[in-house]
Amino acid sequence: MANPGYGKRSASGQRPRTAHDFAHLPPREAAVAAYVDRLPDGADISVKTLAKILPYGQCALRTALNNLQRAGHLRRGSEHVIGSGSARWVTRTFFSRTRRDDDWWAAFTRGDAPPEQPRPTRSRAFVLLAALGRTAPALSLSSTDCAALEPYVTAWFDRGATEVQLLHALTDGLPVPVHHAAALVRSRLTTKMPPERVAPPTPSAALRVLECAKCGTPGRAETLPGGECGPCRGELTSVPASSRGIPADGVRDRMAEVRAAMAPAPRRRAQSRDAAAATPSAPTRSELPATGPAAALRTPHP
Repeated sequence: MANPGYGKRSASGQRPRTAHDFAHLPPREAAVAAYVDRLPDGADISVKTLAKILPYGQCALRTALNNLQRAGHLRRGSEHVIGSGSARWVTRTFFSRTRRDDDWWAAFTRGDAPPEQPRPTRSRAFVLLAALGRTAPALSLSSTDCAALEPYVTAWFDRGATEVQLLHALTDGLPVPVHHAAALVRSRLTTKMPPERVAPPTPSAALRVLECAKCGTPGRAETLPGGECGPCRGELTSVPASSRGIPADGVRDRMAEVRAAMAPAPRRRAQSRDAAAATPSAPTRSELPATGPAAALRTPHP
């Protein structure tokens, strides 16, 4: 480790480490950058210390660090540090595995480095195509091929296919050799396309009836504000005319008719005879008073 206040300092907002972070650099600079990137903050990265570990002399390492600075991975400077009641300027060597331009380093120096712009995300279909060569090296595709074939794979996913099903469809029974990977993948994606999924039937709406929370009387939602019916809320409800029943004056007559209809047959006949006896009958012809000549003949003379 370097003396306090010296050594490596990692810049903020770096992307995650990958195997291709320094692929744009010459081999020597890439090797030095990869080694420095893995050192912890505070490690001594002076040319004298690096020359003891790396297979390069101090002059070569000094040139490599200068090239890393021009490439945007490294900056040297001083920082004003206040501590233990005193202030001092200390030397800093800032390192970033993500290459930065001069504007970014200027903002970093002011303490307001712009936030890292996220990399464009790739679709599920593009990722599967890009990784196809890991499963079948003969089907390794370029970025242009992946972009051109992406809509076909997306159509498979839209029809319910999984990654496993796609890989089987693309890699099973490959010819030897594969002359054109992109053309073969396009052909299989087209000819083996699964059918479109049939939409499930729309379920019918469930029948629901609301009830009063107090008395349990069923009713429409608009008649149960707050979950209670009108009577339970203390409201007077009017009874429809069709539901008011028989007037009080006709109840007795109506009940007599009902009882008569329910009585046994002999009793009904007796009741009929009694009713007939109580009703005055019309006079017979012989009982009618005589009039005219016939009456004079039948009338006795004194």
